[in-house]
Amino acid sequence: MFEALTKIGDPDLPTKRVPSEYFQALCNEIIAQQLSGKVADVIFGRFLSLFLNQEVTPKAILNLTHDQLRGVGMSNSKASFLHDLAQKVETRQLELEKLSGLTNQEVLTHLTKVKGIGPWTAEMFLMFTLGRSDLFSLGDQGLKNAIKRLYNLETTTPEVLTTISSKWSPYRTYACLILWKSLDNR
Repeated sequence: MFEALTKIGDPDLPTKRVPSEYFQALCNEIIAQQLSGKVADVIFGRFLSLFLNQEVTPKAILNLTHDQLRGVGMSNSKASFLHDLAQKVETRQLELEKLSGLTNQEVLTHLTKVKGIGPWTAEMFLMFTLGRSDLFSLGDQGLKNAIKRLYNLETTTPEVLTTISSKWSPYRTYACLILWKSLDNR
């Protein structure tokens, strides 16, 4: 890991966001699922243009049609996921302002009640929105690829990933940032 860090330099550290930014951050995480960063940024920019002053609120999303959301380039499922998220926040089934006071596992449990938010999306929210420093996403393909390369492994099982990443605790999020950045600098 130290060798990778010396090659790539310090990664950009996530900045903890305030609760008023949580909803928009979750929208961004849903939109970005399984997309390259550049494509996700383009679609999210178009998505923001749907809102007056780019103020994304649950009520504003619920006022948009499925076709309006699809019109900015997102898939049918992602448009549906955003409506589900907005509905759960609007009806207080999901109380975003309380998430920062919960454990990582509690946040995962709450967020994965929303259609389209699985463990990976919840983990990205924990890292990049709540600023949690000790997360490792076992399901992230980029992390798997970086560890394969760094450790000269043929395959990575959850057990292998857990064993390797446990050495980085309590700073596994920072290790993830280094691993991701190492993939960007080939």
